[in-house]
Amino acid sequence: MPNRTKGHTRPPAWAGREYLIQTGATVVSGLGNAGAPIATAFALLRMGGGAAAIGYVTGARLAATVLFLLIGGAVADRLPRHRVMVAANIGNALSQAALAGLVLTGSARLWQVVLLAAANGIGQAFYAPAAEGMIMESVDQEQAPRAFALFRTALNSAQIGGAALGGALVAAVGPGWVLALDATTLAAAGALRLFLRGPAPTGHAADGHAAGGSPADAHVADAVAERGAGPGMLADLREGWREFTSRRWLWAVVVQYGVVNACLIAAESVLGPLVADQRLGGPRPWGLVNAAMGAGLVAGGLLMVRWQPRRLLLAGTAGVLLFALPAATLAAGAPLAVLGGAMFASGIGGTVYGVCWMIALQQEIPAASFSRVAAYDWCGSVALAPVGTMAAAPLAGGLGLNGALWACAGGMTLLSLLVLAVPEVRQLARVTADSPSTAPRPPVPAPAAGRPETVPGPAEAAA
Repeated sequence: MPNRTKGHTRPPAWAGREYLIQTGATVVSGLGNAGAPIATAFALLRMGGGAAAIGYVTGARLAATVLFLLIGGAVADRLPRHRVMVAANIGNALSQAALAGLVLTGSARLWQVVLLAAANGIGQAFYAPAAEGMIMESVDQEQAPRAFALFRTALNSAQIGGAALGGALVAAVGPGWVLALDATTLAAAGALRLFLRGPAPTGHAADGHAAGGSPADAHVADAVAERGAGPGMLADLREGWREFTSRRWLWAVVVQYGVVNACLIAAESVLGPLVADQRLGGPRPWGLVNAAMGAGLVAGGLLMVRWQPRRLLLAGTAGVLLFALPAATLAAGAPLAVLGGAMFASGIGGTVYGVCWMIALQQEIPAASFSRVAAYDWCGSVALAPVGTMAAAPLAGGLGLNGALWACAGGMTLLSLLVLAVPEVRQLARVTADSPSTAPRPPVPAPAAGRPETVPGPAEAAA
């Protein structure tokens, strides 16, 4: 909890400079990012497009992310991660600014939106693995669960306002201005991340302690000292693949989530805006129910600050089961208030899953290869998402809008139950000070030549 000194509220002692800057930058970009999907969908609808157009644009962004994720993960393990994040932020700001200009001038064409969406996806492919490796390098291992829960709470609080504001602005002034706001917040986030010191170069970890920073800031230098120059990118990717495939719980959940995510994105990014346009009254109510989901994400973050489930992936899978509620509610034609409740519950599930997954990765993945493993995680998790977006329109044409939504809800539920058949998923437990954590961890394949051996035990976590 925050410390209070002479009437002032201060951040917790473990929240160092790097953590605070990273959290602040993520909150800033989250304000714009929450409204951007709403703006893009309704811009396409106002251009005369339908489910197919939304599917093409969403699919292009996701396909580009999938194609470049592994490269992004290798780059993030070889270059300063904060610099990779800044470059990705600026690149995405430029692509969103170009899209905003086309929409505002009324000159946007579908092929242009598809290309700019793909550019945005490439930026995400470099940003995501770097961010997952960066945020948990800025805090001590002991405080990582609380730090990540608070980080997610701050981000999701921003997304509540961003989604509600985005929907209202689309209705009031049009989608182009919302896209311009997203470009501005991305540029501001990149500017903030320029102030990150980042980890010291390999062999200079002591400099981080000598600089007089907090223990958490010094931990940044210690964590990165494990990462060497490496023999080459292909060798890095092979090492990351060995780390990924050596853990059955890891690849089983990623395969499961890949299908769930395809159904989720098809339901909420393609079919959902169509339902909102036809039945709910347009972008404003759709923005409100997305804000309700953001409120659920915040509530889930507050829950996870206090609740520490022992069976991490069992609790995380229970959270994923809640993802099916919005699609089922949309298919059932429920009132807006009921849909808002379903989105709220889905948000809680999202944070429960995200925090539990982060802790599992933190415990089991070596720091030196974390971004590469995170890239395989991201790649598997989003690989089928372009298929889901492309298939949404044909599915709605064959089954009807409600039938397609029921199919998405059923797919999410079925895969979430099937993954529990894997014993390691049910049994993977949190390591605490009271648990027998001194027992040896399962053997990990030897690192590729030229890479230093990583420190055993919990390492990093996703952000």
